[in-house]
Order: sequence, then structure tokens, then C-alpha cells
Amino acid sequence: MNIYARLLTVLFLFVFSSGVFAEGHLVIIGGGEKLAEIKKKIVELGGGDKARVVIFPNASSYPFESGDRHRQQFELFGPASVDVIYVTGDTLNRKDIVDLVKNATVVFFGGGDQVKLTKELNGTKAYEAVWNVYKRGGVVSGTSAGAAVMSKVMITGDELINKDSTRIFWQILKGNVETKEGFGFLPEIIIDQHFVVRKRHNRLISLMLESKVKTGIAIDESTALIVAPGRKYEVLGESLILVYDARNVKNISTDKNGNLSGQGMKLDIYKSGDKFRLSK
Repeated sequence: MNIYARLLTVLFLFVFSSGVFAEGHLVIIGGGEKLAEIKKKIVELGGGDKARVVIFPNASSYPFESGDRHRQQFELFGPASVDVIYVTGDTLNRKDIVDLVKNATVVFFGGGDQVKLTKELNGTKAYEAVWNVYKRGGVVSGTSAGAAVMSKVMITGDELINKDSTRIFWQILKGNVETKEGFGFLPEIIIDQHFVVRKRHNRLISLMLESKVKTGIAIDESTALIVAPGRKYEVLGESLILVYDARNVKNISTDKNGNLSGQGMKLDIYKSGDKFRLSK
């Protein structure tokens, strides 16, 4: 090996060990109002009193009210700064906005409409900066819609076949669950939220049988899934997380009414404080 190759190898090892290629934390919240314990944890993971929090309330129909509420909650736990980004469109490419995100140690997405959130952020420089926060070891978090966007296969909340609003997701039906492309921080998993409270069992089972992604993590309200580097999972909050594993399901088929069936799906249920890993 010549001297230049040796220098490059040393440089690579130094950069790698310094954390430039590090993977950060995801804190994925299933919605709800009792979030103080979780937000305190987010600030701790983001550096405590040195944490710099940036909030995107874009998903909300009332972004100013939503952003201000989240800002006040985060400020209770003493981070160095909390900023809310209300702008959309081309403004998300503006240097001062991008620099604000680049310098953050925590990025938080509020609730509302996940399709609106992905539509406004995807392809912008601010969105690229969010990924850089995560890659260098920062925290990316979101609640409700901000949780749904963590998947690559993102549940929109709409149905394609059933149009009876009084009977929401009342069947395990082929081709009924609408999905769009999310941010993809967990491309191997489909995230669902408000899960136990809103009885969303049917729609996630439907996707487990239909989607190429065969693992689903369902997060209830006021509860968070913390994903540490190396895909180490921990539950924090008031309720439960359900993990659906359909990787070994056989005989997936439908009947004349479009009802989906299959055998061999696995379900695990975790409470606050539980830690787990998913088999490859």
C-alpha cells in the first residue's frame, strides 16, 4: 500500500470513529396529549441544555397554534434553543432556513395530515438538512402525522374502496388502504399511530398481507417508539406498542368479496420500559 492509500485509510478511520457517519435516534410518537415525559427524553437525547430543537408544524391545519404549543412544551425541559419553521414551498430552500435545520440537534414534526407534510418538504434543501441531522447522530421525532412519515410506505388514513365514513376500516380488504411515499427513516417498517385508542387493527393487518414491507409497528397515543443506533427499540409512555411480523405468512389470498386471508402472522405487544430488537 502506497503512502497516499495509507493516508486515505487513516483519514477514513478517523472520520468514521468521530461520528460523521453516525446514525442518530428516532423518537416516533403515536399522537395524544400526554407527551411531557417523551419530550423530556427527546431533549435529553438531543444534548440536554445544549439541545437545539427545530419544529415543523406543517402537517397541521393550524400550524401557528400547533407550533407554539410544541415550542412551549419543549422549552420546559431547558434546551439551548427552540425554533419553529412555519414557511413552506421554495422558502424551505432559503439559506437561513436550511442553516437553522443544519445546526439543530433535534428535528420534530407535529401532527395533522402526513400527505401535506411530505408534499411540502420532499425535495427541499431543508428536508436534506433533516436527514443530515439524523446521519450525524441527532434526533428526528414526530407525533401522529409526524410518526406516519417515518415509514417509506406511509399510511395516509384514507380508504380506496370503503366510502362509508360511519364504518372506518371495518374490513380486512384487498386494495383498500391508501399509502403514499413517506420520508423513509424506517424503510423496512410500516408505522401506524393512535393505534389502540382508534382500533386500527384491520388496516395494518391488510397492509401486512398486501405490502412488500412485512413488518408493522403500531404505536398508541401518548406512547413513543425510541429507535437507537443499530435498530435497538425501546418503548416509552402511557400505553402500548404492537409489532406485527408477516414475513413468514403463507397462503395469502382473497375470496370473492376481496377479503384477505393468510396464516402465520406474529404479533408481539410491548409496554413502557420494554426493549426489543427485530430479527433480520
